[in-house]
Amino acid sequence: MVRRSWWAVIGVVAVATVSSTAASERESVPQVYSFGTLRTAAPEVAREQALNWLQQAGLLNAETQPRFDAIWSDANRPLLDKVAATLALHPAAEQLLREVSDLGRSVPKEVPALIKDKKQPAFFRANLALVFAKQISSRRVYEEALEALKSVQPEDVVDPAAYLFHKAVAEHALIRKDDASRTILRLLDDVADAPERYKMVASLMLLDLQTWRNDEKDLLQISKLMDNSGRRLDLARGGPKTQEIQKKIVFRLDEVIKELENQCNGNCSGNGGNCPGGKPGNGGGANPTSPMQDSNIATNGGPGRVDEKKLKELAEVWGKLPEKERAKAMMELTKDLPPRYREIIENYAKSLARGQK
Repeated sequence: MVRRSWWAVIGVVAVATVSSTAASERESVPQVYSFGTLRTAAPEVAREQALNWLQQAGLLNAETQPRFDAIWSDANRPLLDKVAATLALHPAAEQLLREVSDLGRSVPKEVPALIKDKKQPAFFRANLALVFAKQISSRRVYEEALEALKSVQPEDVVDPAAYLFHKAVAEHALIRKDDASRTILRLLDDVADAPERYKMVASLMLLDLQTWRNDEKDLLQISKLMDNSGRRLDLARGGPKTQEIQKKIVFRLDEVIKELENQCNGNCSGNGGNCPGGKPGNGGGANPTSPMQDSNIATNGGPGRVDEKKLKELAEVWGKLPEKERAKAMMELTKDLPPRYREIIENYAKSLARGQK
């Protein structure tokens, strides 16, 4: 009988909370679970695989043999690190791994051709992809990390738990809810010896995924887009893809604001002169016919839309403005918005400003 850790149980409970729509979407995709058949390679097996690859690649010689022996005789070195050090005996792989580990260098903007080359042995490609993805994930480069991992199979790596964990992290960060859920479930169910730290974080990610609504106008979804935009700007990736994300943010915010406005259109006379949101009188419009209660938000400031041009102009000088000037500029920009949306707009301006530094 297969015994699951309590983290796996949490994961199962989390899945049970998924909405029926999301669940039916996942059920339409065939799932294959092997229930504990994936395991970290035994050290002696991984060493043999690494040695065979080194020999087949023609890289085992009087210079590399002592280095190989030193790598695998270090009992305190993690298995994946031993494999990475062995792969670095390949000149091109050594250069690649050195570059991605150098924090002074720009992060890669594409998956290296060496990883994409399907003529390379599976052991070499798969484990190089995993080491590459793990390294750049630590720098929040999730797009290329995910692409690299998807190009190989977890069955071909020495540490399938690390493969599935970092794949789930990338999918979660890139707001790919269903993909991340499937990957996490496979980590919890399929990898018999997954470390508890992986199970814990994966289960928490799965619980978080269940709070995501399949509604593009949901504020949580919009905030995640903002986080993604800020991350890309921090990585100096302010190109077309980032600009597209920014346009999507402004568009969705605009839709939310319009929806709030429409809640009052034509509905303010049917409930004693109050709008659905509890706004009194004439809908709180430009010409109210009765006093407004202190607890309500006035809506007579204008059309309730964010001026994208002004927002970007503000972002360009945000870091240079004194605190009072920031507050004044933000108040002007968001004067037509309910207070709860102002923080979202301000955070977005800050994320844009980071890209200008």
